[in-house]
Amino acid sequence: MKLLVLGGSVFLSKAVAADAAARGHEVVAANRGRSGPVPDGVRHVALDRADPFPAALAAERFDAVVDVSRTPSHVRRAVAALPGAHWVFVSTVNVYADDADPGGPGAGRLRDPEPEDVDPAASAEAYGAMKVACEEIVRAGAAGAAVVRPGLIVGPGDPSGRFTYWPARMSRVLDGAVEVLAPGDPADPVQVIDVRDLAAWVVDLAERRTTGDFDAVGPVTPVGDLLAAVARGTGAEPGWVWADRERLEAADVRPWSGERSLPLWLPRPEYDGMPAHDAGPAAAAGLSCRPVEESARDTLDWWRAAPDAAVTGLTADEEAGVLSALRDAATSAREGSDAGV
Repeated sequence: MKLLVLGGSVFLSKAVAADAAARGHEVVAANRGRSGPVPDGVRHVALDRADPFPAALAAERFDAVVDVSRTPSHVRRAVAALPGAHWVFVSTVNVYADDADPGGPGAGRLRDPEPEDVDPAASAEAYGAMKVACEEIVRAGAAGAAVVRPGLIVGPGDPSGRFTYWPARMSRVLDGAVEVLAPGDPADPVQVIDVRDLAAWVVDLAERRTTGDFDAVGPVTPVGDLLAAVARGTGAEPGWVWADRERLEAADVRPWSGERSLPLWLPRPEYDGMPAHDAGPAAAAGLSCRPVEESARDTLDWWRAAPDAAVTGLTADEEAGVLSALRDAATSAREGSDAGV
């Protein structure tokens, strides 16, 4: 198979290119060349997707194309240039309009498509809406297409730093910071997919010319079980301190990612559906997921070897402050209860 990866130098698209090349496929990675090298065995072609699609690249015959773009004009030009290839378009679960609804393809209501290029920073909904438009462009213009909608992608090389927060936090447990703030209720659902498993499946879909829409998610797992698996994978034995939404918000802890955030935490019930999509259809189509322990171990190894690796979430001092405030509140509650007896 001759495969074009639009990208190929960062996280998922890089993992796709590496997996396909390891299988012996002829792989071309087209990108600007600013985000690092492409994997060994992959041919790099310079491409700025803000420019017209290169005629020389359009003249090559590709069996399949993998695209991860969120920008409708970029996808529109590429599909118009290579309509005869089988496309695997990597979308997102953010295409669904109701984050409280776990309904997947054919069931969950989608956002209204945004066919124009919009800065996602200008609108919280723009990212998902543009991905909806990109999906429509691919289905309408390509000879065949699979659309995959991942949730939280984890593993070595993650530029978001969300999952990396937890293996990195376990490293501090190994250094003696045993008490660890944990988000919400241990029974709250969460889903992750290792980048290497997703990449391998994307290549499978390209090889098989599979068509259809899929939520590219791992099994629904209680967050308490997932964090326990992270601890096992990193060899840590933390003392979890679980805090519910009310206490987290009172301590100015924010959800999901960014400054003062606690990754993997999503407010309930507004986001009950986002981490609870049905993994069955993707599994039936060949997606298999490695144990979280392995993802955590390998992410920790990568983070230790990459001093500039992104980690989002509470700093050590911020977490210590929150834990101290929780202890003080618990002490005050006990004293108040004792005084009332």
